[in-house]
Amino acid sequence: MNLLGIAGGLLLGFAIGGLSGLVGLGGGVYLIPALVLFYGMSQKTAQGTSIATLLAPIGIFAFWAYYRAGHVNVTLAVLLAIGFAAGSWFSASWAQHLPDLVLRRLFAASLILLGIKLAFSR
Repeated sequence: MNLLGIAGGLLLGFAIGGLSGLVGLGGGVYLIPALVLFYGMSQKTAQGTSIATLLAPIGIFAFWAYYRAGHVNVTLAVLLAIGFAAGSWFSASWAQHLPDLVLRRLFAASLILLGIKLAFSR
């Protein structure tokens, strides 16, 4: 990877990390579309790359800030992490057998439905 690619990756990571710390979302909502649009990745490669960023403790600093302010339910977070690990392994294995177009449309539909729910709920 050349210097421009390295700088672009760091800048994209910084921007998405900032959004994630601010509003609590990042990889799935911003990183995957950015990887598809700016890096020309397939949907599967973008999803795999996004998930790979989770392997490092990227959220530790944001977690610590929220924890210190008393805004973390640690017990629920641990339970969610266990369920997340099992669910993500199962679904990632299944996703390998689906066409990129199907995954992209499922991704888009999920964002639209969640956005509508958030926009119109009290």
